[in-house]
Amino acid sequence: MNGQRIVSIDVMRGLVMLLMTVDHVRETFYLQHQVGDPMDVGTTPPALFFTRLAAHFCAPMFVFLTGLSAWLYAHPPGGPRSATGFLARRGLLLLALEVTVVNAAWSGTALSTIYLQVIWAIGLAMLALALLHRLPLPVLGLLGLVIVGGHNALEQGTLPSAAWTILEQRGFLALDPVRIKVSYPVLAWIGVILLGYACGPLYARAAALRMRRLTLAGIACLALLIVLRSMNGYGEPVPWTPQADGVHATMAFLNFTKYPPSLDFLLLTLGVGCIALAWIERVNTVATRVAAVFGGAPLFYYLLHLYALLVLQKLAAAALGVPRADVAHVWQVWAIAALLAAVLYLPTRLFGSYKRTSGKGWVKYF
Repeated sequence: MNGQRIVSIDVMRGLVMLLMTVDHVRETFYLQHQVGDPMDVGTTPPALFFTRLAAHFCAPMFVFLTGLSAWLYAHPPGGPRSATGFLARRGLLLLALEVTVVNAAWSGTALSTIYLQVIWAIGLAMLALALLHRLPLPVLGLLGLVIVGGHNALEQGTLPSAAWTILEQRGFLALDPVRIKVSYPVLAWIGVILLGYACGPLYARAAALRMRRLTLAGIACLALLIVLRSMNGYGEPVPWTPQADGVHATMAFLNFTKYPPSLDFLLLTLGVGCIALAWIERVNTVATRVAAVFGGAPLFYYLLHLYALLVLQKLAAAALGVPRADVAHVWQVWAIAALLAAVLYLPTRLFGSYKRTSGKGWVKYF
């Protein structure tokens, strides 16, 4: 523990942010090779498939850690405090940032379509947690499990179209005068943040017990995933089929739906994530300390890297005399992401230090 911060959580969040950077570089400089949802095993090269698969761990673990951190906020060493106001204010801030700052960073031009993506989903999930977090923890945990495990079985029924779009089905909320598209339906993410909050008390227990329970939870998720996927039954709308070789067979097995996240998608990402979260507590290296810097100021880094990518794309396109600059190979995507993270490390570290020492209320939201 570092002060009142738990280093392993910052490390895990930082690793998530770095994987996210790779995916956003792909979306900025590798758009000539689009990947669908789900990824087409027949047309997506393995290097691109597994690069995209690595990014799948970002949203689930970030939302889970958001719930876990909310429990820690509500239960500081000095005694419990209300988290309602903090969660509500931060949720509303995220919604405002999504429709303004984040959309502007992705478009770089006047907005004709507002995309409601991951920051929107986290914001709504935080608002839901603000309303629900006072329920008994067993109830919250059970509700999270029911949502994560059961949302794939839902059908629209009599639910209004707009509500269904927000909760479970990607689509447009409005077409005029501005197009508004929901890219991240939020229901499953509410389930994930509730699970994260319900796991918070593990961080008030001995580290050995916490690590053991996180590991067992991760193994249980992966075991259930193998059973469900092998049966080609409930949990994933896209069935897997035998392939010509082991690489493509693995790709087909791991080809899960993200929008909205299927049960199999969440079993994989949260299962591996829980095991990694337990393992990270045993590791103290230069790499983990670097990751903790990015995880200590995640929203600051998120906004900073989006605008850095916007500027970098415009500069590269101008230098090459083309409308849009692209790279030819997946390894170049990883290389650009590594260089970008290296450049942004110092400003992120400085802001993180300011965040922890300034005493100003607004910085805790970043």
